[in-house]
Amino acid sequence: MSDHPQAQGECDPRFAAVHDAFDSNFRDQDEIGAAVHVRIDGLTVVDLWGGFRDAARTLPWDEDTIVNVYSVGKGVLATLTLMLVERGVLDLDKPVSELWPEFAAGDKGDVTLRVLLAHRGGLPAVRRRLPELAMLDWDLMCEELAAQRPFWEPDSAHGYHCNTFGFLVGELIRRATGREVGAALREWIAGPLDADFYWGLPLSEHSRVAEVVAPNPVLTEPKQWALAFPPTGDEEHDLMVWHTYFNPSGLSGQGSVNTEGWRLAQIPSTNGHATARAVAAIYDALLHGGPGGETWVGKGLLAEATRIHSDGDDIVLSRPTRFGLGFQLAQPTRPFGPNPESFGHWGYGGSLGFADPVADVALGYLTNRPGERWQTERAQRLIDALYASL
Repeated sequence: MSDHPQAQGECDPRFAAVHDAFDSNFRDQDEIGAAVHVRIDGLTVVDLWGGFRDAARTLPWDEDTIVNVYSVGKGVLATLTLMLVERGVLDLDKPVSELWPEFAAGDKGDVTLRVLLAHRGGLPAVRRRLPELAMLDWDLMCEELAAQRPFWEPDSAHGYHCNTFGFLVGELIRRATGREVGAALREWIAGPLDADFYWGLPLSEHSRVAEVVAPNPVLTEPKQWALAFPPTGDEEHDLMVWHTYFNPSGLSGQGSVNTEGWRLAQIPSTNGHATARAVAAIYDALLHGGPGGETWVGKGLLAEATRIHSDGDDIVLSRPTRFGLGFQLAQPTRPFGPNPESFGHWGYGGSLGFADPVADVALGYLTNRPGERWQTERAQRLIDALYASL
């Protein structure tokens, strides 16, 4: 097969620039395998895939190939949560401890779902050192988070809950509905849309998963963590940052992302497996409603969820971030396109799902070769080509 495969799928001629940008990512950006899907006014205008789903570049990326989406899943979890708020199953402003009494420990009794969704809960990491791969144990992760004191006074600041967001919000969904978060996703979102998006990927689907091709060292000791994030002299801050990414080892997918155990587990912040088509379909349903026009999230609630709740210096990332309720919001250093009303979520290395209510755009882009953590030229090239075509 060619080292620079051509895109497969369909593309409206008006969006030929997106097709060209997608192809060019393989030619000069070392894209290995990827897919991009765009809907405008509810109609599909781009549905492309190409490349390979393995590092050896021998297995073609097919129409139904799925891949780990990393933090793109946070936007999907936000969607599921807001659906339940719309239905009165969850409440943004009631204390979490009303559903989860153990959570009141460590002076967290007044923390609300709104605070957690806005990354303001002070729980980006588990304090106690956990055994390797403990993130595969849902109950253990939730017990640890509920029992500990926060790293900062809740709602006094914000910091990206990179790996704990899914456990915190997902446990509330489980307690409110009686369903594990993966089952809730299938029942209320993925199933009705016939969308390939999973937390807890069934073994029957593993044969079509693309291998993630990225440096994947397993960092198990503080001396290794210090090379990744140099000590600041503030021991509490350093522990928070190191444990955010490395406690337990394998937490962020390092050394574990391509394993059977990782794929079977439910880690909503990090291990969703999906197609780009599914990601775009979910954001499109936020704009237009689910099957049959069913309102998933009303206009008032969506406006509330996409207004700024957290902005500026991020205690965990040490850079500016901007969040609504579970969604990342556009900011000058990380736009989703030209319209500041856009909302969505990036995933590690450039994967992306977002909606633009002004242009009526829903986009999903997934890749198995992550690039820079903050943003990649491959994703930006596709976004620029899309908006140039409108």
